[in-house]
Amino acid sequence: MHGRVKVRTTEEERERKKKEQVLKMRAYRAAMTRIQKKRSLGELDDEMLGLTVQILLRNPDITTLWNIRRECVLRKTAELEKAMEEHEARAKQQVEADDESGKPKVGEEDESDKPKVGEQGDGDKKADEEKEDDKKEILAQQLQSIYKTELDLTEQCLMVNPKSYNGWHHRCWTLEQNPQADWQRELQLCNKYLKYDERNFHTWDYRRYVSDKASVPAEQELDFCTEKIKVNFSNYSSWHHRSLLLPKLYPNEQQDRPMSEHKLKEELEMVLTAAFTDPNDSSAWFYQRWLLGSGSQSEQTATLAAFRCWPHKAQLSLKKSHPELAELTVQLISGQQTLQLQPWTAVNSEKNQWQCEQAIEIDPSQDYFLDVAGQRMQLAVQPSDQSLYYFVPPHATSSCSKELLAELQTQLQSCLDLLEYEPDSKWTLLTSALLMRAIDVSSYHEQSLTHLTKLEQVDALRQGYYKDLSARWTMEMALAKWPASSSYPQRFEMPTKMSRMPYAQYLIVADEISS
Repeated sequence: MHGRVKVRTTEEERERKKKEQVLKMRAYRAAMTRIQKKRSLGELDDEMLGLTVQILLRNPDITTLWNIRRECVLRKTAELEKAMEEHEARAKQQVEADDESGKPKVGEEDESDKPKVGEQGDGDKKADEEKEDDKKEILAQQLQSIYKTELDLTEQCLMVNPKSYNGWHHRCWTLEQNPQADWQRELQLCNKYLKYDERNFHTWDYRRYVSDKASVPAEQELDFCTEKIKVNFSNYSSWHHRSLLLPKLYPNEQQDRPMSEHKLKEELEMVLTAAFTDPNDSSAWFYQRWLLGSGSQSEQTATLAAFRCWPHKAQLSLKKSHPELAELTVQLISGQQTLQLQPWTAVNSEKNQWQCEQAIEIDPSQDYFLDVAGQRMQLAVQPSDQSLYYFVPPHATSSCSKELLAELQTQLQSCLDLLEYEPDSKWTLLTSALLMRAIDVSSYHEQSLTHLTKLEQVDALRQGYYKDLSARWTMEMALAKWPASSSYPQRFEMPTKMSRMPYAQYLIVADEISS
């Protein structure tokens, strides 16, 4: 009334939306029915493509419709490629025919320069060649038009839902089909979408795919990561992308750290600034935890943890599970004699503990070696029953230079200072415990466990995780001290107050385990 827009009541608004929903549902069902019918009849034509567009622009996550579009695209491209092949074959035949007609017969005068009635001149031939080239160009343009239509559709769908798995997947598929894909344009598209949402992990994943195809230098990608992190420290996707680039650009020869120590020191300094900007944000803390890790740990196929051998059987434990141990060569070597131990049977479900039942002659006066897939270890004699054994405790931390150690100590002190102001800061408590172990496992063992106990109260929802981590650290310390004890290797004393027993495979060398 009087030019004023009527404000609908809540009930009227609800009723209007309900009617709209009913109409949308009817349209959706009608379109899907039509699509399924056409698909069953093999009608993968332009109408089918148009029907799928209507639905996908509203809901890009219907996998079936993307599959149907791929079927349509494959059929259309196959038809165009066939037409192009036929066109090229005709052009080749025409060239051969022209060459043949231009050759003089034996004994005849060469009259190639004389025009003949009904024969095309050079100008007509050139015009025909241009027509053929134009037709070939038109077919090539039609092929590119098909790919462009798919790319345009995915771009519109991703504007509706930037985290659509199907939309990103279909875009990758389309580019893979197109031998003339413009990867630089795709890189610009990534930049555009990351301006909308710099934390969209779909876009970051797609960027890794595109940068690989476009052969973007890793240094350039690292600079891009740095820019995004400076804009927003709380960007887990960017930190993760950075963690994939640094080991390639700054490899560590010892492989006990994720990158070279010089670069690691720089990264620790940068991430500490980010973490202290917002101590409650997890992104930078997770990245720092990765930095404090032990690198790729690219061990050989099977790394021995412990071994025990009696006259009637042998037991072997690995640091990590290895389902194909039966395929590896395991040999017991003494002097000039070599005995191949086989077959091996897994003792536990983790497949890190194996047993071989075989008659084995053992002479305690001889030196014995065990060879596992090329790794050779010297064995010792168990005093209790003259059996052979091998044991090496798990490595709790990696060595580091004085410069890196100084940086770790600086970071630990910064964390401890922050805890004075925020004693219940979850990430600061956990990081300080990890820093303690990276600096000196023995000296900080009890203090790091105290931090885990505090975390069980501060972060009660992850109480089980902290208990398991505490058990692991406690067991690592006990196994590290065991070879120096008087009970080694006959008896191992289990630490008290443990929620579970990690590293159980290391204990096969012990005759007795006491609690």
